[in-house]
Order: sequence, then C-alpha cells, then structure tokens
Amino acid sequence: MHTVAVLALDKVIPFDLSTPIEVFTRTRLPDQRPAYRVRTVGVTPTVDAGAFTLQAPWGLDALGDADMIIVPGCADPTAPVPDDVLNALRQAAARGTRIASICVGAFVLAATGLLDGLRATTHWLATGLLADLHPAIDVDPDVLYVDNGQFLTSAGAAAGLDLCLHLIRRDHGSAVAADAARLSVMPLEREGGQAQFIVHDQPPTPRGSVLEPVLQWMEDNAAKDLTLEEIAAHAGMSTRTLNRRFREQTGTTPLQWLLRSRIRQAQYLLEATDHPVDRIAAQVGFGSPTAFRDRFKRIVGTNPQTYRSAFQTVTTD
Repeated sequence: MHTVAVLALDKVIPFDLSTPIEVFTRTRLPDQRPAYRVRTVGVTPTVDAGAFTLQAPWGLDALGDADMIIVPGCADPTAPVPDDVLNALRQAAARGTRIASICVGAFVLAATGLLDGLRATTHWLATGLLADLHPAIDVDPDVLYVDNGQFLTSAGAAAGLDLCLHLIRRDHGSAVAADAARLSVMPLEREGGQAQFIVHDQPPTPRGSVLEPVLQWMEDNAAKDLTLEEIAAHAGMSTRTLNRRFREQTGTTPLQWLLRSRIRQAQYLLEATDHPVDRIAAQVGFGSPTAFRDRFKRIVGTNPQTYRSAFQTVTTD
C-alpha cells in the first residue's frame, strides 16, 4: 500500500487539501483493498485553514516514510515557507520520494529549488508571478498538470483532481484510475488545458491612451476583413508607428489583438447562443471555418464544440 502524506501548512486552501485526501482515501484496488494510506501532515498539530482550524495527526517526520507527498496551495503563495518544511521536502526528494503540488502549492515546491530547470504550472492567475519569482523554472500557463517524473505540479482548483487521477493511473493502471474517476464524477482525461478556463480579455490599455479610440473601433468592427493599412489609416498613423505603439501599450501586434478580440467574441457566442460553429466563425470575422477552428484551438486550448459543451449557458431544443 502506498503512503501519501498531504502537507497542511497554515492558511492552506481547504479545496486543495481535501482533494487528494478524498481521492486517495477512496481509491480501491480490484480486490477492494485500499490503494493508499493517507496522512495529513502539519508543522504543528493545529493548522489554520482560514474559515476553520484542523488537527494534523502527523508531524513533519511523517514525510520521511511517505511514498508520495502532496503540497496543497496556501492563501498567500508569496508567504515565506518555514525552513524545516523546506528541509524536509528536500530530504524527501533526495530519497527519491515523489512530490506533487496542487494549484499555488507550486510556490512551496519552487522555494525548495527542486523545480529549477524543470517545466511546471500553477493556477493561471499566478503563473506570471511564479515565473517572476523563480526564473529558473519553465512555467507553462496552458496545461492542467506537468509530470516531470519525481516532481509534478497542477493548475488551479479542479486540476488537482486531474493530477490525482493521473497519479493513480501511474501507480495502479487505468482500470483503478477509471474507477476513482467515476467515483469522483470526473472524466479520467479532460481535453485541453487550463487555457480554456481563462477569459481572454485584451491586454490593458491606459485610460486616455492614443490607442483607446482605435481599439474600440477594432472591437466594434472585428467581424470585418480589416487590414493593417486600414487600421493604421483609422488611427491616423503609419503602419510602422501603429505597430510600435501596439507593442508598447498592449504587448502584441494590431492583427494579433484583432484575432484575440474575434476569439473572445466567439467564446461568448458559443456560451450564449445555439448558433452553429460555422456561423459563429463567419459572425466574428473568419472567412474559413477551418481557420477559425485552428485559431480557436491555438488560443483557447480546446476546439469550439468541446468549449461549448463545457460552458454553454443556453438551453437548446
């Protein structure tokens, strides 16, 4: 039986903590024996979990004989991690223990240095911060989880469940993992990555910026076949100046900004209408449904029909 130690630090996010405890505790082998022994580990016996306090029956010593350590996120991912926690995780890693983080638990794992030189992820809202604080880590904002073998990281919230099911499959095979997925009312594999859960707003532009009027015009006319020259003419600039201003103030080019505007409008139509995908492609300014599907998949991380199945809010007949 595998022993899983779930690390509960002060201000632990309850959702992140409960996910591995529930999933691994309820996982059964084909003969119905428990597949995992789960231990909740704390620095101190009483842990502040925000809305409530909890008792951690096991201390940091329990990390020493765990087969796998799960590190949930904490409310403030930038808070200093106690030295004894960092040392315990490093010692466990040196013994070959598998360590996985959920959501912003990646910041705790990153503080140990164990992720340096590796690809990792965290909640999409925190990927930029993780990359800034730990430039030695290759932060991927678009995936649900990253498996580096010994060290694994997951994106936010429900992605922790994806990670747990992946770990069960690694340990016990697809059949056991599929049973665990059914118990959790969860597909064993979800299509796409966390990019599909990001609202693709345009990069912020300072109020009163010289680009503000042209951005609004582009938004209103996104369905038209706008060219760079037409955009520049409306802005009263040369194409070269327009490109430079866009780079400075939005971080992208005019045509890339326009494409993202079209995709954002398509997301809304997929959620709020039952229009066919090809019609939506034309409505938002794509001349080819194939080009629309390709661009949508590249930006959102999944195809339009799958996105609609996950997020549609209208009732169709």
